[in-house]
Amino acid sequence: MAKITSRGVPSSESLYLPRYDSAELRPFQTNEETPTRNLWNLEEVTNFVFSKKYQPTYHEIAVKFLKLLTSKLQVSGKEVAEFLKANNISKATFYNRVLLRLKRVGMVKVERETLVNVEKKRKYRPMRISLSKTFGNYLMKIGDSWLAIVDEARTNR
Repeated sequence: MAKITSRGVPSSESLYLPRYDSAELRPFQTNEETPTRNLWNLEEVTNFVFSKKYQPTYHEIAVKFLKLLTSKLQVSGKEVAEFLKANNISKATFYNRVLLRLKRVGMVKVERETLVNVEKKRKYRPMRISLSKTFGNYLMKIGDSWLAIVDEARTNR
């Protein structure tokens, strides 16, 4: 029999989901469970990945970086370095905490291209970071599946 660990879900694999009726969230449905038409903005969506309440520094860095990405759609490693320097952000914090998490949840896509410098016979792999729809597609699949389960249960009743 498999041993069950009691430490819970690792934080690197979890999202922050405040109560649906929390003051942290703008209402997303009516009392009759009909979705409202308003959309959450970038800061509000980022709050589900980096809680402003519990991880304010990571939240602030992520929002600034995602704003940069939404304005350019894609950034190079050089542009990331300029962003970090301009905002006085630690490389370790950005790459090991913020970017890694944004990538893991599917908000950004990190691609590398292997290039070979013929003269120096050295390989280098410039990085490109772009926005990704994976995060939204993942959550929509969960949401649509749950709505289908509830609708089927209510219909069969």
